[in-house]
Amino acid sequence: MTLTYEKATQDDIGPIYELCKKLIDDYEQTDTIDYPRVLQWVRRKIETAIAEYTVIYADERKAGYYHFYKNDAGAFEIDDLYILPPYQNKGIGSQVVQKCCASVDVPVMLYVFTQNARAVQLYQRLGFTIVETVHDTRYIMKKENTAV
Repeated sequence: MTLTYEKATQDDIGPIYELCKKLIDDYEQTDTIDYPRVLQWVRRKIETAIAEYTVIYADERKAGYYHFYKNDAGAFEIDDLYILPPYQNKGIGSQVVQKCCASVDVPVMLYVFTQNARAVQLYQRLGFTIVETVHDTRYIMKKENTAV
């Protein structure tokens, strides 16, 4: 399977938002948050940063999205990594994370829902460790990283 990457466009905002909303619905304690406000924040975040998002193609078919960037704290962060269901469990997520980590020689961090066991295990397998728990629903994971 050959992976290629393209910059996301305005047309990708809706699909990325829906994928993010699904994760929130599946893993967040929605009764303890201001759900409409969180969704509004997510939509605004994606709209504002869409030029920094990347579309993942597997054999020329859209397989997912990710956002790898330097955050406000100056750390490199993998955000909104989504692999579409037909492409899950094929190593694509691992390849994307490895690609991101190999592109910088400083630590890389990410947030992941504590209940998303498959994602947590993937990141641990790739060398990330849990460094903090946020609101009992998300981990901050970090990889002390050196580019190869």
